[in-house]
Amino acid sequence: MEQRHLGRTGLRVSRIGLGTLTWGRDTDEHDAADQLKAFWDAGGTLVDTADVYGDGEAEFLLGRLVGSLVPRQDLVIATKAGNVPDPHRRVDGSRGHLLAALDASLERLGTDYVDLWQVHAFDPATPLEETLQAVDHAVSSGRVRYAGVSNFSGWQLAKAATWQLAAPGARTRLASTQMEYSLLQRGIEREVLPAALDLGIGLLPSSPLGRGVLTGKYRRGTPSDSRGASERLAPFVEPYLDDAAARVVDAVATAADGLATSPLHVALAWIRDRPGVAAPVVGARNAAQLGEALSVEALSLPYEICRALDDVSAPVHRYPDQDWSTL
Repeated sequence: MEQRHLGRTGLRVSRIGLGTLTWGRDTDEHDAADQLKAFWDAGGTLVDTADVYGDGEAEFLLGRLVGSLVPRQDLVIATKAGNVPDPHRRVDGSRGHLLAALDASLERLGTDYVDLWQVHAFDPATPLEETLQAVDHAVSSGRVRYAGVSNFSGWQLAKAATWQLAAPGARTRLASTQMEYSLLQRGIEREVLPAALDLGIGLLPSSPLGRGVLTGKYRRGTPSDSRGASERLAPFVEPYLDDAAARVVDAVATAADGLATSPLHVALAWIRDRPGVAAPVVGARNAAQLGEALSVEALSLPYEICRALDDVSAPVHRYPDQDWSTL
């Protein structure tokens, strides 16, 4: 698998990442092992997790598999901290919480460092400089090699990245931002993506298949074994089952028919090769599903198809997101 630099750093990652959101909850150790082995065999390196995935079980499961199944040095392990299961405070970016969460993640993962540590969300109740000082301390202590953020808006990302660039050498440059991005969700193109491109921050798209809808599986109803049929995950899928989304999915299916490939491949190739994207993070129920996603490596979409997909899925950009002189 092709490797790409993560933003304007020396860290290289596979251009498809493996997500572990369901590990330890819907994906058991056997299926997780099959996925990790298939991913590694295909040349994949970036494995993304978080301390809250499965209440820590995803990290614990990954830690059990690394070393015994796949060499630690062959993986770029990325995890996150900052989300908390508290109905009164969903995010905690304080120094105390973040550093304690990092220590707990390292213990579950069975490693003394993570390659990429991401602040899971912006915390309006904590001064941003305190959050970023925790990031700097984690890197200077050797427990973290590179740092990033997740779910930051455009101004939040720009503020954080600029703060870190203000004192080169003393602060850790942000390597990445992880955001939901797909043909069905292009909102980050308004401000987040331009900020990331300008500041040299690599983008790690989550839900690159539109929460599964871009595979075309929902075109004729909701399959009984899909996320959309799950009581817990149906609300996650439902926003992408409207008429506007259906038009995009139909266009993806038409392009797939013309290229003799699958809608999954078309949607994944489109997002993989967008400007600023380092690696879409793909989650799967089993190794067979993951294998289908990984086989996109050889596909590059023709320019005309990319333009057609761009047009059918284009978000509305008006003032002040669009150049005022063109309005």
